[in-house]
Amino acid sequence: MSELFVLTERPSVYLASKSPRRQELLRQLGVEFEELLLREAPGRRRDIVEEPRKDEPPLEYVKRIARTKASVGWHRMERRELAPKPVLGADTEVVLDGATLGKPADEAEAAAMLAALSGRTHEVITAVALRWQSQLALAVSTSQVSFRAIPQDEIERYVATGEPLDKAGGYAIQGKAAAFVSQLVGSYSGVMGLPLFETAELLARLGFPVL
Repeated sequence: MSELFVLTERPSVYLASKSPRRQELLRQLGVEFEELLLREAPGRRRDIVEEPRKDEPPLEYVKRIARTKASVGWHRMERRELAPKPVLGADTEVVLDGATLGKPADEAEAAAMLAALSGRTHEVITAVALRWQSQLALAVSTSQVSFRAIPQDEIERYVATGEPLDKAGGYAIQGKAAAFVSQLVGSYSGVMGLPLFETAELLARLGFPVL
C-alpha cells in the first residue's frame, strides 16, 4: 500500500483516547478526529495495561504507552476495515522524586498526591505517538510545574469538586488547580495532555501539516 497521502482539507486522525482535554486541544489545532476507543471495561481483557514494568523509568513508561496506544489503535482500525487515517496515541504522567503518580483511585489518594506536590516542583511528561502505515513517529514534552504550599483544608475543598479523580497526579491545570501553580516551565498544553508544538510537528513530519 502506498504511504503517500494527498491532503485536501484539514488533517484528520483517529484519536486513541477518550480524553476531553485531548479532543479540545486537537480542535485548537484545527485537526479533525474520530475517537477510536480501546477496550478498558472491567471484566474484559484490556487492550492496554497502563502500569509501569518493574524498574521501568517514568520516561520510558510514558513513551511505551503512547506507542502502544497508537499501534493498537492502528490494528483495531484495520480489523474494523475503517477508512485509513493516522492514529494518534498519547500518555501523560506526573513524576515526583522519580516516581510516577498515576490517576488517584479515590478521594483519599487524590488528597495524598496533592499534599505530596504541595510547595514542590514536579515533572509532567507527555509522549505523543502517531502511526501512519508502517511509520510510527514519537515526540516527548517534559515540563516542570511548581505548586505553592496548599493548606490541607484547601486540598479537601478541591478534592470535593471531583476534578482530581481522573487526572494524573490528582489535578487539572486547566481547571481549579491552576490556582496552585506558581510557575510552569515547559508546555501548558503538554501538562493538559497533548503538547501542541510536538503534535503539529509529528503531523507535518508524516505529511499532514496543520497550517
